[in-house]
Amino acid sequence: MRGLLLPSAHATSTKKLHRVNFPLHNSFCLRGRKEHQFGLVFSIWASGSAWASPNFSRRARVDWKRTRRRRMSIYTLNLRLFWPLVTCILTALLLLHQYIFRGAEDQGNDCADQGLGAVTFFKYIIAFILFYFFLKYCSTQPGTARRGFHKVPEVNGKSGVSKRELLDDHYERHVRLSPHVLGHSKAHVAKLVSELVRVGRTDVLPESSLAFRGDFIQIGSSYEEHKVGSPDCFDILVPLRAPRGLKLETGVCTEKPGGPPLCTLNTPRKAEWTRRHKAFMDTFMHLHNAQSVYRMSPDSVQRWFYTATQRRLAAVRYPFEQRCSLSLSLSEEQQVFLRLTPRSDYVCCHISMGIRLIPAFPLADGAFLVASQQGQRGEDLWTVYFPRQEQRLLAWLKGRLPPNSCHLKCLQLLKEIRNLSGETLDQQSGAEWGGVLSSYALKTAWLRLLLSTPPETWDECNLVDRLDDLLRSLRESLQSRALCHLLLGGISGFLPDSIVLPKLVKETVPSNLWAEFSDVTLDMVSARLAYSWNHLPRLIRLGRPQRTSLGRGVHCKYIDAE
Repeated sequence: MRGLLLPSAHATSTKKLHRVNFPLHNSFCLRGRKEHQFGLVFSIWASGSAWASPNFSRRARVDWKRTRRRRMSIYTLNLRLFWPLVTCILTALLLLHQYIFRGAEDQGNDCADQGLGAVTFFKYIIAFILFYFFLKYCSTQPGTARRGFHKVPEVNGKSGVSKRELLDDHYERHVRLSPHVLGHSKAHVAKLVSELVRVGRTDVLPESSLAFRGDFIQIGSSYEEHKVGSPDCFDILVPLRAPRGLKLETGVCTEKPGGPPLCTLNTPRKAEWTRRHKAFMDTFMHLHNAQSVYRMSPDSVQRWFYTATQRRLAAVRYPFEQRCSLSLSLSEEQQVFLRLTPRSDYVCCHISMGIRLIPAFPLADGAFLVASQQGQRGEDLWTVYFPRQEQRLLAWLKGRLPPNSCHLKCLQLLKEIRNLSGETLDQQSGAEWGGVLSSYALKTAWLRLLLSTPPETWDECNLVDRLDDLLRSLRESLQSRALCHLLLGGISGFLPDSIVLPKLVKETVPSNLWAEFSDVTLDMVSARLAYSWNHLPRLIRLGRPQRTSLGRGVHCKYIDAE
């Protein structure tokens, strides 16, 4: 090898140098340079091996996951540049090492190692390390593409963060609810409402007034585990009893085809009961001249329910007032809201909660009729709720899906995208956006996708694909101007046999949830939905406007209400 002395010549040369030069100085120089060279090579080799080990990669991923919650812009190891850089550095060190020994030979004043066999041995080790790094770099290139879920990972521009990592980070920061806080909030709401309905329960039916049945049903996203933001709004269905002797017939409203299912509560024609209880008829019923029948008025029922709840609340207020302040209000839409403002740590994190109390009349097979918000004043229309059927359906789907399913997380992120994109719109456009993409519409599209796809495709690793499928199905429904109700006019055989529907519901025509919206509105929502998904990093970067907990409770009445 050029620049290296043969062993015999090197030994003769060193003997002469030891006779002529200073022995102590030469020996010290020899040991110092050898130790320095060996230490340098060993430290480089140890650092490269530690960086290349799986434990270091695992620790780096864990550290990155911990620190990314504190800041979004963070440095990550780029393997495409790391291994070529290490190879170049070690190659330069090897050439520098060769150049130093060549200079020592030319000057005839070397303090090199007497046993050059060891030097040659370490050169072969360095060459082997270079070859190993080169193979490591080549093997990681195709492996990275195989390990990722997407063949071409989506990258968030300058930050270099994939869409999955961006969604996971935003979910942990702003979407995911604390199970501890949610559990305590639901328990506090259940305790208060149970006291209200217990006081309002009447064992003997009154003859000319309504009454509480004595139970309540928890509905909505907070109880179905897909609430977003904060556990600050709860929907409670309060069943009512009709007066003794009053028979109400349910009729489907055919004057408004499509849209949510609308019904009427009518008295039989020429009923004797209506003539004997004139005060009740004047308070709760309206005469429909076209059919000569009386119809139950939703507005009158809501006003009576507000007054009755206010009296029951006064009876149970004292034990709760020590922990939180209670206030009852009737909104312009004739909805009864009970607000809780905590005074102590009994309610976790001092969350101000809003409870929407919904009076309902039992229909059949676990279905209920509640006051409709779509009808005009004086139309006396009711809409059908299916709390029992939806609870059974969700339980059935949960039993089929994988243990680490992402179906709830997918719906939560879809609602979060809806909320983020709607906050930048003006009042009119925001109302149209929230009306088309109501929580029940998103839930309907989500359930249809769950029922039409294999259960194994909802594994946690497929979150981005399932969210993309859900958004695509929503856009297809918007473009076709139809999103059929899941339980009204659905495809036969689409639901499991355990879901039993009332006879009246089975005979209705298919219900389109978007029938009341214009084509221009649906096109606007479809285009903005695609824009929101494609520019999701920008929406998340803009952030969520700060609201008080009480404000979010009021805001959820048209977003998270079912």
